[in-house]
Amino acid sequence: MEKTQSAKLIFDGNIFKVTQDTAQINGKCYSRDIVHHHGGVGILVIQKNKILLVKQFRYAIQETTFEIPAGKLEKDEDPYTCGLRELEEESGYTSPKLKPLCTMYSTPGFCNEQIHLYWTNQIEKVENPLPMDEDENIEIQWISLENALSMIELGKIKDAKTIIALQYAALHPTTLLK
Repeated sequence: MEKTQSAKLIFDGNIFKVTQDTAQINGKCYSRDIVHHHGGVGILVIQKNKILLVKQFRYAIQETTFEIPAGKLEKDEDPYTCGLRELEEESGYTSPKLKPLCTMYSTPGFCNEQIHLYWTNQIEKVENPLPMDEDENIEIQWISLENALSMIELGKIKDAKTIIALQYAALHPTTLLK
């Protein structure tokens, strides 16, 4: 069993903080740099056998990505509430019911970020949706599950939460693609 002996704050930013921990593992002490993040939410939206993806440029990787609508949790924010907010901000849609798909760790080797995935096949257009974040330029696209899975194989979809959501849909077509 691992035990934290001490934690020193190294960086405290807008999105995450970093601590340098001394962890006791198997009776020995080791240094660990840990990224602390409030987490995020992603929503797999399925309508008429099509998947809603958002296309956007991601500065950190200098690439345009295809992803399910998603965003970061604010401190102490409920994941379900965040999911509805992010869905509306990024796509202009809302849903009367988001259903839990899974909760996953993005990179558990050095980060405590959890991503909560939901899915819905019930959406409604919002007349005056919440605005996108100021630094976002998002284009929505409706793509068949088959084409989305091909995009994974071709390396056009690289985002882990999106890949997990799409593969979940492929494994459960009778539940999700009604």
